[in-house]
Amino acid sequence: MAQREKVHSLRFNQDHGCFICCMDNGVRIYNVEPLAEELHLKESLAGSVAHGEMLHRTNLLAIVGGGAVPKYADNTVLIYDDRTSRFVLEFTFSAPVLSVRLRKDRLVVVCCRQIHVFSFPHSPRRLFTCETRDNPLGLCEVSPLPSADRHILCFPAHKVGAVQLVDLLTTESTVSQAPLTVQAHKSELACLSVNREGTLLATASHKGTLIRVWDTARRVLLAELRRGSDPATLYCINFSGDSEFLCCSSDKGTIHIFALKDTKLNRRSTFSRMGFLGGYMESQWALANFTVPPECACVCAFGTSSTVYAICVDGTFHKYVFKADGCCNRESFDVYLDLVADDEF
Repeated sequence: MAQREKVHSLRFNQDHGCFICCMDNGVRIYNVEPLAEELHLKESLAGSVAHGEMLHRTNLLAIVGGGAVPKYADNTVLIYDDRTSRFVLEFTFSAPVLSVRLRKDRLVVVCCRQIHVFSFPHSPRRLFTCETRDNPLGLCEVSPLPSADRHILCFPAHKVGAVQLVDLLTTESTVSQAPLTVQAHKSELACLSVNREGTLLATASHKGTLIRVWDTARRVLLAELRRGSDPATLYCINFSGDSEFLCCSSDKGTIHIFALKDTKLNRRSTFSRMGFLGGYMESQWALANFTVPPECACVCAFGTSSTVYAICVDGTFHKYVFKADGCCNRESFDVYLDLVADDEF
């Protein structure tokens, strides 16, 4: 990969049908099935970009400058309109922006110790700001669908390992509410995910050995999923569209797939009945997994018909199909950075 093609971040859109790639030489957006480049904001327009977020498959996307040759400050969120081919909104903050989340009715901006929520996209205004503990990873997730059962914003709470849950529809800056929290882990959080309906929350700590799945309404633990026994850095967790499965990726180079509805599909240790071994042997292990380049950050998500995609910062695209018996086969491989949209020829 050329140095100017360095990938800073990757993120799927809300239905996992596209992904945004933020690079030193601009921003590229890809369709997943079939794999194809849909948009390229070149360095001359966007500069180098650290973070980006799509709004489903609409004409709007958010970017934050960063990297080798930024054109815009890292404390500014820019909204680009692909229909008019220009930036249409700009939001500036007192601290660097670490991540951005979009819904069709909300813009969420994450800084190290604050999360700002705006109405969006028409006549945007700040609705409220939440104080957080130090959040250098910019952890924050939001239920993506305005028609969802629950409209949840989640982020690290003030206590180590805890997640705060905020109702996006009822929270206002002028109304004081007792914070709703889930004490998910004993150590610092490393990864969060919310399903499309906002009913399930998945969490992982910096140890990276366990993923816990929570009911957001009752704030109770539903499942404990074991990625492995050795510590790892988790890059991504995602639910399937129907919330029947969950996948995760880590620096070990393995994508793990777990069943959430029919948990009998998940593997159990042969020592699980030996009570003296404790919770380690009571956890559920992945029903299937596959390997991508180790130490290479990647994001993963489900497609249709038991497919899982992994998009890596080295420019590679992996598509696997898994079965209930744990069999997992690669269906396609490509180098997405080599793909060029038709209008670039």
